[in-house]
Amino acid sequence: MTDNLLEIDNLSVDFQLPTGTVSAVQDVSFSIQPGETLALVGESGSGKSVSSTAAMRLLPELAQTSGAIRFKGEDLLSVTPKRMRRIRGNAISMIFQEPMTSLNPLQRIGAQIAEVLEKHLSLNRRQARPKVIELLEQVGIPDPSRRIDSYPYELSGGQRQRVLIAMALACEPELLIADEPTTALDVTVQAQILALLKDLQARYGMAILFITHDLGIVRHFADRVCVMRHGEHVESGTISEVFGNPRHDYTRMLIEADPRGRKAPVDTTMPVLLEAKDVRVRFALKKHLLHDNEYFEAVRGIDLSIRRGQTVGIVGESGSGKSTLGRALLRLLKSRGEIRFDGSDIATLDTGSMRPLRSRMQVVFQDPFGSLSPRLTVGEVISEGLRVHYPELNRHQRETRRIETLEEVALDPAMRNRYPHEFSGGQRQRIAIARALVLKPEFLLLDEPTSALDRSVQVTVIDLLRDLQQKHDLTYLFISHDLSVVRALADTVLVMKDGQVVEQGTTEEIFANPRERYTQELMRAAFVDAAA
Repeated sequence: MTDNLLEIDNLSVDFQLPTGTVSAVQDVSFSIQPGETLALVGESGSGKSVSSTAAMRLLPELAQTSGAIRFKGEDLLSVTPKRMRRIRGNAISMIFQEPMTSLNPLQRIGAQIAEVLEKHLSLNRRQARPKVIELLEQVGIPDPSRRIDSYPYELSGGQRQRVLIAMALACEPELLIADEPTTALDVTVQAQILALLKDLQARYGMAILFITHDLGIVRHFADRVCVMRHGEHVESGTISEVFGNPRHDYTRMLIEADPRGRKAPVDTTMPVLLEAKDVRVRFALKKHLLHDNEYFEAVRGIDLSIRRGQTVGIVGESGSGKSTLGRALLRLLKSRGEIRFDGSDIATLDTGSMRPLRSRMQVVFQDPFGSLSPRLTVGEVISEGLRVHYPELNRHQRETRRIETLEEVALDPAMRNRYPHEFSGGQRQRIAIARALVLKPEFLLLDEPTSALDRSVQVTVIDLLRDLQQKHDLTYLFISHDLSVVRALADTVLVMKDGQVVEQGTTEEIFANPRERYTQELMRAAFVDAAA
Protein backbone atom coordinates (compact mmCIF):
# COMPACT_ATOMS: atom_id res chain seq x y z
CA MET A 1 0.00 0.00 0.00
CA THR A 2 1.44 3.36 -1.04
CA ASP A 3 1.88 6.25 1.39
CA ASN A 4 1.14 8.78 -1.35
CA LEU A 5 -2.12 10.73 -1.30
CA LEU A 6 -2.01 11.53 -5.02
CA GLU A 7 0.00 9.74 -7.69
CA ILE A 8 0.21 10.88 -11.29
CA ASP A 9 1.85 8.19 -13.40
CA ASN A 10 2.90 8.76 -17.04
CA LEU A 11 0.10 11.25 -17.63
CA SER A 12 -0.33 12.45 -21.22
CA VAL A 13 -2.96 14.90 -22.45
CA ASP A 14 -3.62 15.60 -26.15
CA PHE A 15 -6.11 18.10 -27.54
CA GLN A 16 -7.81 17.15 -30.80
CA LEU A 17 -8.19 20.46 -32.65
CA PRO A 18 -9.44 21.12 -36.20
CA THR A 19 -5.88 22.07 -37.12
CA GLY A 20 -4.43 18.86 -35.68
CA THR A 21 -3.39 17.25 -32.41
CA VAL A 22 -1.70 19.37 -29.76
CA SER A 23 0.24 17.49 -27.09
CA ALA A 24 -0.07 19.52 -23.86
CA VAL A 25 1.34 16.99 -21.37
CA GLN A 26 3.72 14.12 -22.16
CA ASP A 27 4.41 11.23 -19.75
CA VAL A 28 4.43 13.35 -16.58
CA SER A 29 4.79 11.62 -13.22
CA PHE A 30 4.80 13.02 -9.68
CA SER A 31 3.26 12.26 -6.29
CA ILE A 32 2.09 14.09 -3.16
CA GLN A 33 2.15 12.74 0.37
CA PRO A 34 -0.45 13.64 3.03
CA GLY A 35 0.18 17.03 4.61
CA GLU A 36 3.00 18.12 2.28
CA THR A 37 3.21 20.97 -0.24
CA LEU A 38 4.38 20.15 -3.74
CA ALA A 39 5.06 23.08 -6.08
CA LEU A 40 4.45 22.48 -9.79
CA VAL A 41 6.44 25.16 -11.59
CA GLY A 42 7.11 26.24 -15.14
CA GLU A 43 6.38 29.01 -17.59
CA SER A 44 3.12 29.57 -19.47
CA GLY A 45 2.44 26.61 -21.74
CA SER A 46 4.48 24.17 -19.65
CA GLY A 47 1.42 21.99 -18.94
CA LYS A 48 1.21 22.50 -15.19
CA SER A 49 -2.40 23.74 -15.13
CA VAL A 50 -3.49 21.05 -17.62
CA SER A 51 -1.98 18.40 -15.34
CA SER A 52 -3.87 19.68 -12.30
CA THR A 53 -7.12 20.08 -14.24
CA ALA A 54 -6.76 16.50 -15.43
CA ALA A 55 -6.51 15.39 -11.80
CA MET A 56 -9.86 17.08 -11.18
CA ARG A 57 -11.36 15.52 -14.34
CA LEU A 58 -12.26 19.02 -15.57
CA LEU A 59 -10.65 18.88 -19.02
CA PRO A 60 -12.89 19.60 -22.04
CA GLU A 61 -14.24 16.77 -24.17
CA LEU A 62 -11.69 17.38 -26.93
CA ALA A 63 -8.92 16.31 -24.52
CA GLN A 64 -7.63 12.74 -24.71
CA THR A 65 -5.96 11.52 -21.50
CA SER A 66 -3.76 8.49 -20.92
CA GLY A 67 -1.75 7.20 -17.99
CA ALA A 68 -2.97 6.99 -14.41
CA ILE A 69 -4.12 9.46 -11.75
CA ARG A 70 -4.56 7.69 -8.40
CA PHE A 71 -6.02 9.32 -5.29
CA LYS A 72 -5.56 7.14 -2.20
CA GLY A 73 -5.04 4.23 -4.59
CA GLU A 74 -8.21 4.86 -6.64
CA ASP A 75 -7.72 5.59 -10.36
CA LEU A 76 -9.58 8.84 -11.03
CA LEU A 77 -9.50 8.36 -14.80
CA SER A 78 -11.66 5.24 -14.57
CA VAL A 79 -14.21 6.18 -11.88
CA THR A 80 -17.78 7.07 -12.85
CA PRO A 81 -18.80 10.75 -13.17
CA LYS A 82 -21.01 10.34 -10.06
CA ARG A 83 -18.10 9.01 -8.02
CA MET A 84 -15.84 11.80 -9.32
CA ARG A 85 -18.36 14.43 -8.22
CA ARG A 86 -18.19 13.04 -4.67
CA ILE A 87 -14.39 13.15 -4.69
CA ARG A 88 -14.29 16.61 -6.22
CA GLY A 89 -15.04 19.14 -3.49
CA ASN A 90 -15.14 16.62 -0.64
CA ALA A 91 -11.68 15.08 -0.93
CA ILE A 92 -9.96 17.21 -3.58
CA SER A 93 -10.66 20.90 -4.04
CA MET A 94 -9.22 23.61 -6.26
CA ILE A 95 -8.52 27.35 -6.13
CA PHE A 96 -8.41 28.90 -9.58
CA GLN A 97 -6.11 31.68 -10.75
CA GLU A 98 -8.43 34.63 -11.35
CA PRO A 99 -11.02 35.13 -8.59
CA MET A 100 -13.06 37.73 -10.46
CA THR A 101 -13.79 35.32 -13.32
CA SER A 102 -14.18 32.32 -11.00
CA LEU A 103 -16.90 33.97 -8.91
CA ASN A 104 -20.40 34.66 -10.21
CA PRO A 105 -20.69 38.49 -10.38
CA LEU A 106 -24.49 38.32 -10.03
CA GLN A 107 -24.55 36.20 -6.88
CA ARG A 108 -23.65 37.14 -3.32
CA ILE A 109 -20.50 35.48 -2.00
CA GLY A 110 -22.36 33.81 0.86
CA ALA A 111 -24.72 32.09 -1.55
CA GLN A 112 -21.79 30.86 -3.66
CA ILE A 113 -20.04 29.30 -0.65
CA ALA A 114 -23.34 27.89 0.64
CA GLU A 115 -23.88 26.17 -2.71
CA VAL A 116 -20.79 24.01 -2.05
CA LEU A 117 -22.18 22.97 1.34
CA GLU A 118 -25.61 22.24 -0.14
CA LYS A 119 -24.22 20.10 -2.95
CA HIS A 120 -21.64 18.11 -0.97
CA LEU A 121 -22.94 18.08 2.62
CA SER A 122 -26.69 18.23 1.88
CA LEU A 123 -27.20 21.31 4.06
CA ASN A 124 -30.06 23.69 3.34
CA ARG A 125 -29.50 27.44 3.00
CA ARG A 126 -30.48 28.15 6.63
CA GLN A 127 -28.13 25.47 7.95
CA ALA A 128 -25.31 26.58 5.69
CA ARG A 129 -25.30 30.27 6.69
CA PRO A 130 -23.53 29.94 10.09
CA LYS A 131 -20.98 27.58 8.52
CA VAL A 132 -20.34 30.15 5.75
CA ILE A 133 -19.79 32.90 8.31
CA GLU A 134 -17.37 30.61 10.16
CA LEU A 135 -15.46 29.92 6.93
CA LEU A 136 -15.24 33.63 6.06
CA GLU A 137 -13.89 34.30 9.54
CA GLN A 138 -11.31 31.51 9.17
CA VAL A 139 -9.96 32.98 5.91
CA GLY A 140 -9.69 36.47 7.40
CA ILE A 141 -12.65 38.32 5.87
CA PRO A 142 -13.44 41.25 8.21
CA ASP A 143 -16.98 41.49 9.62
CA PRO A 144 -18.07 38.18 8.00
CA SER A 145 -21.70 38.41 9.15
CA ARG A 146 -22.05 41.56 7.03
CA ARG A 147 -19.70 40.59 4.19
CA ILE A 148 -21.59 37.36 3.58
CA ASP A 149 -24.16 39.38 1.62
CA SER A 150 -21.59 41.25 -0.51
CA TYR A 151 -21.15 40.81 -4.24
CA PRO A 152 -17.66 39.96 -5.64
CA TYR A 153 -17.17 43.45 -7.11
CA GLU A 154 -17.55 44.92 -3.60
CA LEU A 155 -14.43 43.09 -2.40
CA SER A 156 -10.75 43.70 -3.05
CA GLY A 157 -8.65 41.24 -5.05
CA GLY A 158 -7.21 39.72 -1.91
CA GLN A 159 -10.65 39.37 -0.32
CA ARG A 160 -12.02 37.68 -3.45
CA GLN A 161 -9.15 35.20 -3.32
CA ARG A 162 -9.99 34.51 0.34
CA VAL A 163 -13.59 33.77 -0.70
CA LEU A 164 -12.32 31.21 -3.22
CA ILE A 165 -10.21 29.63 -0.48
CA ALA A 166 -13.28 29.48 1.78
CA MET A 167 -15.21 27.71 -1.00
CA ALA A 168 -12.36 25.25 -1.56
CA LEU A 169 -12.10 24.45 2.18
CA ALA A 170 -15.83 24.23 2.84
CA CYS A 171 -15.79 20.41 2.90
CA GLU A 172 -12.35 20.12 4.55
CA PRO A 173 -10.58 18.38 1.62
CA GLU A 174 -7.52 16.21 1.98
CA LEU A 175 -5.87 17.76 -1.09
CA LEU A 176 -6.03 21.41 -2.15
CA ILE A 177 -4.92 22.33 -5.67
CA ALA A 178 -3.97 26.04 -5.80
CA ASP A 179 -3.53 27.20 -9.40
CA GLU A 180 -1.54 30.47 -9.40
CA PRO A 181 -3.55 31.78 -6.42
CA THR A 182 -1.31 34.84 -5.87
CA THR A 183 -0.41 35.90 -9.43
CA ALA A 184 -2.74 38.90 -9.66
CA LEU A 185 -2.18 40.10 -6.08
CA ASP A 186 0.05 42.77 -4.53
CA VAL A 187 3.11 41.47 -2.72
CA THR A 188 1.73 42.20 0.75
CA VAL A 189 -1.62 40.57 -0.05
CA GLN A 190 0.30 37.68 -1.63
CA ALA A 191 2.23 37.18 1.60
CA GLN A 192 -1.03 37.21 3.58
CA ILE A 193 -2.61 34.57 1.30
CA LEU A 194 0.46 32.32 1.55
CA ALA A 195 0.48 32.63 5.34
CA LEU A 196 -3.25 31.87 5.40
CA LEU A 197 -2.79 28.73 3.27
CA LYS A 198 0.00 27.51 5.55
CA ASP A 199 -2.15 28.11 8.64
CA LEU A 200 -5.16 26.32 7.14
CA GLN A 201 -2.94 23.47 5.96
CA ALA A 202 -1.74 22.93 9.54
CA ARG A 203 -5.30 23.20 10.87
CA TYR A 204 -6.84 20.70 8.44
CA GLY A 205 -3.78 18.53 7.82
CA MET A 206 -4.28 18.74 4.07
CA ALA A 207 -1.77 18.42 1.24
CA ILE A 208 -1.32 21.29 -1.24
CA LEU A 209 -0.44 21.10 -4.93
CA PHE A 210 0.78 24.65 -5.53
CA ILE A 211 1.01 25.73 -9.19
CA THR A 212 3.08 28.80 -9.98
CA HIS A 213 5.74 30.31 -12.22
CA ASP A 214 7.26 32.32 -9.34
CA LEU A 215 10.21 30.43 -7.87
CA GLY A 216 10.65 33.09 -5.18
CA ILE A 217 7.36 31.92 -3.66
CA VAL A 218 8.26 28.26 -4.10
CA ARG A 219 11.49 28.62 -2.15
CA HIS A 220 9.61 29.94 0.91
CA PHE A 221 6.37 27.94 0.65
CA ALA A 222 6.84 24.40 -0.67
CA ASP A 223 8.43 21.19 0.62
CA ARG A 224 9.20 19.73 -2.80
CA VAL A 225 9.16 21.05 -6.35
CA CYS A 226 8.44 19.54 -9.75
CA VAL A 227 9.65 21.52 -12.78
CA MET A 228 7.79 21.28 -16.11
CA ARG A 229 8.69 22.55 -19.57
CA HIS A 230 6.77 22.14 -22.85
CA GLY A 231 4.52 19.53 -21.25
CA GLU A 232 7.36 17.43 -19.90
CA HIS A 233 8.69 16.81 -16.40
CA VAL A 234 12.35 17.91 -16.40
CA GLU A 235 13.35 17.86 -12.72
CA SER A 236 12.02 17.32 -9.21
CA GLY A 237 13.28 17.14 -5.65
CA THR A 238 13.24 18.86 -2.29
CA ILE A 239 13.57 22.64 -2.17
CA SER A 240 17.16 22.41 -0.95
CA GLU A 241 18.08 19.93 -3.70
CA VAL A 242 16.54 21.81 -6.62
CA PHE A 243 17.56 25.31 -5.54
CA GLY A 244 20.93 24.27 -4.15
CA ASN A 245 22.01 22.06 -7.03
CA PRO A 246 19.70 22.31 -10.07
CA ARG A 247 20.52 19.60 -12.61
CA HIS A 248 18.57 20.77 -15.66
CA ASP A 249 19.52 23.85 -17.69
CA TYR A 250 15.89 24.99 -17.74
CA THR A 251 15.67 24.87 -13.93
CA ARG A 252 18.86 26.91 -13.67
CA MET A 253 17.41 29.44 -16.11
CA LEU A 254 14.22 29.80 -14.02
CA ILE A 255 16.18 30.25 -10.80
CA GLU A 256 18.41 32.88 -12.37
CA ALA A 257 15.58 34.65 -14.23
CA ASP A 258 15.42 37.61 -11.88
CA PRO A 259 15.91 41.12 -13.22
CA ARG A 260 19.58 41.92 -12.69
CA GLY A 261 21.89 44.84 -13.18
CA ARG A 262 21.22 48.50 -12.56
CA LYS A 263 20.43 51.41 -14.78
CA ALA A 264 23.27 53.81 -15.58
CA PRO A 265 22.76 57.01 -13.53
CA VAL A 266 21.54 60.19 -15.21
CA ASP A 267 23.62 63.35 -15.13
CA THR A 268 22.11 65.72 -12.59
CA THR A 269 22.63 68.60 -15.02
CA MET A 270 20.11 67.13 -17.47
CA PRO A 271 17.05 69.38 -17.86
CA VAL A 272 13.75 68.48 -16.19
CA LEU A 273 11.27 67.08 -18.72
CA LEU A 274 8.23 66.56 -16.50
CA GLU A 275 7.47 68.38 -13.26
CA ALA A 276 4.40 68.23 -11.06
CA LYS A 277 3.47 70.12 -7.91
CA ASP A 278 0.63 69.41 -5.50
CA VAL A 279 -1.19 67.08 -7.92
CA ARG A 280 -4.57 65.96 -6.64
CA VAL A 281 -7.18 63.66 -8.18
CA ARG A 282 -10.59 63.01 -6.71
CA PHE A 283 -13.61 61.01 -7.81
CA ALA A 284 -17.24 61.72 -7.00
CA LEU A 285 -18.83 59.02 -4.84
CA LYS A 286 -22.30 60.46 -4.40
CA LYS A 287 -23.99 63.53 -5.84
CA HIS A 288 -26.48 65.51 -3.79
CA LEU A 289 -28.87 68.26 -4.81
CA LEU A 290 -29.13 70.11 -1.51
CA HIS A 291 -25.63 69.77 -0.04
CA ASP A 292 -22.05 69.12 -1.07
CA ASN A 293 -21.19 66.02 -3.09
CA GLU A 294 -19.10 63.25 -1.54
CA TYR A 295 -15.64 62.65 -3.01
CA PHE A 296 -12.82 60.16 -2.74
CA GLU A 297 -9.34 61.68 -3.07
CA ALA A 298 -7.20 59.11 -4.89
CA VAL A 299 -4.06 61.28 -5.23
CA ARG A 300 -3.26 63.74 -2.46
CA GLY A 301 -0.83 66.57 -3.15
CA ILE A 302 2.09 64.81 -4.86
CA ASP A 303 5.24 66.56 -6.11
CA LEU A 304 7.33 64.91 -8.81
CA SER A 305 10.30 65.83 -11.03
CA ILE A 306 11.75 63.70 -13.87
CA ARG A 307 14.89 64.63 -15.80
CA ARG A 308 15.51 63.68 -19.43
CA GLY A 309 16.77 60.12 -19.67
CA GLN A 310 15.71 59.34 -16.12
CA THR A 311 13.44 56.56 -14.87
CA VAL A 312 11.26 57.23 -11.86
CA GLY A 313 9.70 54.11 -10.36
CA ILE A 314 6.43 54.26 -8.44
CA VAL A 315 5.59 51.31 -6.19
CA GLY A 316 2.73 50.51 -3.89
CA GLU A 317 -0.27 48.24 -3.46
CA SER A 318 -3.44 48.29 -5.54
CA GLY A 319 -5.45 51.35 -4.59
CA SER A 320 -2.38 53.35 -3.60
CA GLY A 321 -2.94 55.81 -6.48
CA LYS A 322 0.03 54.81 -8.70
CA SER A 323 -1.86 54.44 -11.98
CA THR A 324 -4.17 57.36 -11.20
CA LEU A 325 -1.15 59.62 -10.74
CA GLY A 326 0.39 58.41 -14.00
CA ARG A 327 -2.77 59.08 -15.98
CA ALA A 328 -3.15 62.49 -14.37
CA LEU A 329 0.39 63.45 -15.40
CA LEU A 330 -0.47 62.56 -19.01
CA ARG A 331 -3.71 64.53 -18.71
CA LEU A 332 -5.80 61.40 -19.20
CA LEU A 333 -7.62 62.23 -15.97
CA LYS A 334 -8.79 65.53 -14.55
CA SER A 335 -6.57 66.75 -11.75
CA ARG A 336 -5.65 69.79 -9.69
CA GLY A 337 -2.18 71.20 -9.25
CA GLU A 338 0.63 72.18 -11.59
CA ILE A 339 1.96 69.91 -14.36
CA ARG A 340 4.74 71.14 -16.62
CA PHE A 341 6.09 69.23 -19.63
CA ASP A 342 9.28 70.50 -21.24
CA GLY A 343 8.77 73.84 -19.52
CA SER A 344 5.14 74.34 -20.62
CA ASP A 345 2.18 74.31 -18.26
CA ILE A 346 -0.15 71.56 -19.52
CA ALA A 347 -2.46 71.33 -16.50
CA THR A 348 -4.93 73.80 -18.01
CA LEU A 349 -4.84 72.60 -21.63
CA ASP A 350 -8.03 71.20 -23.15
CA THR A 351 -8.23 68.04 -25.25
CA GLY A 352 -7.56 69.82 -28.53
CA SER A 353 -4.55 71.68 -27.16
CA MET A 354 -3.10 68.46 -25.72
CA ARG A 355 -3.32 66.53 -28.99
CA PRO A 356 -0.05 67.86 -30.51
CA LEU A 357 1.76 66.73 -27.34
CA ARG A 358 0.38 63.18 -27.41
CA SER A 359 3.03 61.92 -29.82
CA ARG A 360 5.70 63.09 -27.34
CA MET A 361 4.00 61.46 -24.32
CA GLN A 362 3.03 57.80 -24.79
CA VAL A 363 1.83 54.97 -22.55
CA VAL A 364 2.31 51.20 -22.40
CA PHE A 365 -0.45 49.48 -20.44
CA GLN A 366 -0.40 46.45 -18.14
CA ASP A 367 -2.37 43.96 -20.23
CA PRO A 368 -1.01 43.86 -23.80
CA PHE A 369 -3.84 41.64 -25.04
CA GLY A 370 -6.54 43.94 -23.69
CA SER A 371 -4.87 47.09 -25.03
CA LEU A 372 -4.39 45.80 -28.60
CA SER A 373 -7.39 45.73 -30.94
CA PRO A 374 -8.10 42.11 -31.94
CA ARG A 375 -9.59 43.33 -35.23
CA LEU A 376 -6.40 45.00 -36.47
CA THR A 377 -3.22 43.37 -37.70
CA VAL A 378 -0.02 44.19 -35.88
CA GLY A 379 1.01 46.50 -38.72
CA GLU A 380 -2.29 48.37 -38.48
CA VAL A 381 -2.01 48.63 -34.68
CA ILE A 382 1.44 50.19 -34.97
CA SER A 383 0.59 52.60 -37.79
CA GLU A 384 -2.68 53.81 -36.27
CA GLY A 385 -0.89 56.56 -34.34
CA LEU A 386 1.09 57.57 -37.42
CA ARG A 387 -2.14 58.31 -39.32
CA VAL A 388 -3.30 60.61 -36.50
CA HIS A 389 -0.07 62.42 -35.60
CA TYR A 390 1.84 62.29 -38.91
CA PRO A 391 -0.81 62.52 -41.67
CA GLU A 392 1.80 63.91 -44.04
CA LEU A 393 3.55 60.52 -44.26
CA ASN A 394 2.69 58.50 -47.34
CA ARG A 395 2.02 54.77 -47.39
CA HIS A 396 5.61 53.84 -48.16
CA GLN A 397 6.96 56.05 -45.36
CA ARG A 398 4.53 54.55 -42.84
CA GLU A 399 5.52 51.06 -43.92
CA THR A 400 9.22 51.89 -43.51
CA ARG A 401 8.60 53.30 -40.02
CA ARG A 402 6.61 50.18 -39.05
CA ILE A 403 9.36 47.83 -40.18
CA GLU A 404 12.09 49.82 -38.43
CA THR A 405 10.14 49.89 -35.16
CA LEU A 406 9.38 46.16 -35.20
CA GLU A 407 13.06 45.46 -35.72
CA GLU A 408 13.91 47.73 -32.77
CA VAL A 409 11.71 45.68 -30.43
CA ALA A 410 13.22 42.41 -31.78
CA LEU A 411 10.18 41.24 -33.75
CA ASP A 412 10.25 39.91 -37.30
CA PRO A 413 8.66 42.56 -39.58
CA ALA A 414 7.28 39.70 -41.70
CA MET A 415 4.80 39.06 -38.85
CA ARG A 416 3.18 42.47 -39.19
CA ASN A 417 0.18 41.04 -41.07
CA ARG A 418 -0.73 38.71 -38.22
CA TYR A 419 -3.24 39.46 -35.46
CA PRO A 420 -2.46 39.95 -31.74
CA HIS A 421 -3.95 36.60 -30.68
CA GLU A 422 -1.29 34.83 -32.78
CA PHE A 423 1.51 36.07 -30.48
CA SER A 424 2.73 35.13 -27.01
CA GLY A 425 2.32 37.47 -24.03
CA GLY A 426 5.90 38.72 -24.29
CA GLN A 427 5.55 39.33 -28.03
CA ARG A 428 2.30 41.24 -27.51
CA GLN A 429 4.02 43.48 -24.96
CA ARG A 430 6.75 44.18 -27.52
CA ILE A 431 4.02 45.11 -30.00
CA ALA A 432 2.53 47.52 -27.43
CA ILE A 433 5.97 49.07 -26.93
CA ALA A 434 6.41 49.36 -30.71
CA ARG A 435 3.04 51.12 -31.01
CA ALA A 436 4.27 53.78 -28.58
CA LEU A 437 7.81 53.91 -29.96
CA VAL A 438 6.80 54.42 -33.60
CA LEU A 439 5.78 58.01 -32.77
CA LYS A 440 9.30 58.77 -31.49
CA PRO A 441 8.14 59.97 -28.05
CA GLU A 442 10.30 61.61 -25.40
CA PHE A 443 8.34 60.34 -22.40
CA LEU A 444 6.83 56.88 -21.74
CA LEU A 445 4.42 55.96 -18.97
CA LEU A 446 4.95 52.24 -18.34
CA ASP A 447 2.00 51.01 -16.26
CA GLU A 448 2.78 47.50 -14.93
CA PRO A 449 4.18 46.43 -18.34
CA THR A 450 5.72 43.18 -17.04
CA SER A 451 3.26 41.97 -14.39
CA ALA A 452 1.40 39.58 -16.73
CA LEU A 453 4.59 37.96 -18.05
CA ASP A 454 6.65 34.93 -17.07
CA ARG A 455 9.84 35.76 -15.20
CA SER A 456 12.18 34.89 -18.07
CA VAL A 457 10.07 36.99 -20.46
CA GLN A 458 10.14 39.86 -17.95
CA VAL A 459 13.92 39.84 -18.09
CA THR A 460 13.95 40.17 -21.89
CA VAL A 461 11.41 43.03 -21.81
CA ILE A 462 13.42 44.86 -19.13
CA ASP A 463 16.60 44.50 -21.21
CA LEU A 464 14.67 45.83 -24.22
CA LEU A 465 13.40 48.86 -22.27
CA ARG A 466 16.91 49.63 -21.06
CA ASP A 467 18.32 49.42 -24.59
CA LEU A 468 15.56 51.59 -26.07
CA GLN A 469 15.99 54.21 -23.35
CA GLN A 470 19.70 54.50 -24.00
CA LYS A 471 19.29 54.52 -27.79
CA HIS A 472 16.51 57.12 -27.94
CA ASP A 473 17.22 59.11 -24.75
CA LEU A 474 13.76 58.19 -23.44
CA THR A 475 12.34 59.25 -20.09
CA TYR A 476 10.28 56.67 -18.17
CA LEU A 477 7.69 56.79 -15.42
CA PHE A 478 7.60 53.13 -14.41
CA ILE A 479 4.65 51.95 -12.29
CA SER A 480 4.81 48.53 -10.69
CA HIS A 481 4.25 46.48 -7.54
CA ASP A 482 7.18 44.21 -8.50
CA LEU A 483 10.08 45.65 -6.54
CA SER A 484 12.80 43.59 -8.25
CA VAL A 485 11.76 44.98 -11.64
CA VAL A 486 11.70 48.54 -10.32
CA ARG A 487 15.16 48.11 -8.81
CA ALA A 488 16.55 46.98 -12.18
CA LEU A 489 15.08 49.92 -14.13
CA ALA A 490 14.68 52.98 -11.92
CA ASP A 491 17.00 55.83 -10.90
CA THR A 492 14.69 57.01 -8.13
CA VAL A 493 11.71 55.42 -6.40
CA LEU A 494 8.49 56.83 -4.95
CA VAL A 495 6.58 54.61 -2.52
CA MET A 496 2.85 55.36 -2.48
CA LYS A 497 0.16 54.46 0.01
CA ASP A 498 -3.41 55.76 0.19
CA GLY A 499 -2.76 58.39 -2.49
CA GLN A 500 0.32 59.85 -0.83
CA VAL A 501 4.09 59.45 -1.15
CA VAL A 502 5.32 57.89 2.10
CA GLU A 503 8.97 57.57 1.08
CA GLN A 504 11.19 58.53 -1.84
CA GLY A 505 14.86 58.52 -2.75
CA THR A 506 17.39 56.96 -5.07
CA THR A 507 16.93 53.28 -5.86
CA GLU A 508 20.02 52.40 -3.82
CA GLU A 509 18.75 54.33 -0.78
CA ILE A 510 15.26 52.84 -0.86
CA PHE A 511 16.36 49.23 -1.27
CA ALA A 512 19.42 49.33 0.99
CA ASN A 513 17.87 51.27 3.85
CA PRO A 514 14.08 51.71 3.69
CA ARG A 515 13.04 54.05 6.50
CA GLU A 516 9.26 53.69 6.57
CA ARG A 517 7.60 50.60 8.01
CA TYR A 518 5.33 50.32 4.96
CA THR A 519 8.32 50.16 2.61
CA GLN A 520 9.96 47.57 4.83
CA GLU A 521 6.77 45.48 4.70
CA LEU A 522 6.77 45.65 0.90
CA MET A 523 10.37 44.43 0.81
CA ARG A 524 9.71 41.53 3.17
CA ALA A 525 6.55 40.48 1.35
CA ALA A 526 8.37 40.45 -2.00
CA PHE A 527 11.31 38.44 -0.61
CA VAL A 528 13.62 41.22 -1.81
CA ASP A 529 17.23 41.01 -0.70
CA ALA A 530 18.68 44.49 -0.35
CA ALA A 531 22.15 43.22 -1.20
CA ALA A 532 21.09 41.53 -4.44
